Amino acid sequence: MASELLTNRKGKGTAIVTRLKKFAFGMKGNDGLLYKLFIYGLLIGIGFVYLFPLLYMISYSLKSLDDILNPLVNWIPTQVYLDNYESAYKVLKFLPTLAESLYVTVIPAIVQTAVCAVIGYGFARFEFPFKKTMFVLVLATFVIPPQVTVIPRYVFFNELGILGSIQSFLFPALLGQGINSAIFILIFYQFFKMMPKALEEAAQLDGAGYLRIFFTLALPMAAPAIIISFLFSFVWYWNETYLAAIYFGNSLTTLPLELQKFVATYQQMYPQSGDTSEINEGINMAGTVMTILPMLVVYAITQRWFVEGVDRSGIAGE
Repeated sequence: MASELLTNRKGKGTAIVTRLKKFAFGMKGNDGLLYKLFIYGLLIGIGFVYLFPLLYMISYSLKSLDDILNPLVNWIPTQVYLDNYESAYKVLKFLPTLAESLYVTVIPAIVQTAVCAVIGYGFARFEFPFKKTMFVLVLATFVIPPQVTVIPRYVFFNELGILGSIQSFLFPALLGQGINSAIFILIFYQFFKMMPKALEEAAQLDGAGYLRIFFTLALPMAAPAIIISFLFSFVWYWNETYLAAIYFGNSLTTLPLELQKFVATYQQMYPQSGDTSEINEGINMAGTVMTILPMLVVYAITQRWFVEGVDRSGIAGE
């Protein structure tokens, strides 16, 4: 009897320990409590790092000067103060500048996506002399920083007479040398390389040519790559200020370019006091929020397709 009782107690103790381990660490694919706490804590920490600047900007953009100077007011302003946005709207000349920003961003992004799709399809589905060498050279252009080639490009564009116009962005995009075009060529190359050859052979038996195969078979299958390429192109052209300032000069402008000279423009528009304290952190933050707002709207609209495209393309980030 004693041995049976001891065995039962050991069995119960083992079962309790097993249940505790399962509850804490999980078993056979079930996530335990400690594992979930670690994952959720990690995600919350990463999310806070990314969201903190955005929350800070929004909070300060809604504060009046009194709230900014009041040490008792931290995150939540005493009132919603929209005059900061009114001032930033006038300084940025928001609507005309937004129209120019979309003009020099959307069109080059569309052109770059289309050209990279054609180049990636050519590398993936055709054999021609020096193919590997040319592909390596295309990828090598991603390694070379644009600052290295900006002077010869500037001289070349000046001789062509395309400085101060959108053509200085369109011309490289048409030749597969837009902003980070090599990355998009590689993405399309991977997609088209995975396309079964049996589909092409069946289409050729039905009398379809290479162009028809490209437009009716290849492009629909590469929809995730198209979404990824366009969105990344859009963001990179939007955020490009170095090349835009050099190539466009005073002929064209964008919201990021206007944000760079925000303080100087504000002081020119409101010179009555001659005091730099006239522009406060709230107005600066309002201008920053208005500059990134179009990006947030685009991402909110295309979030579902963007996430699906990243998942299907296997892109980890740039």
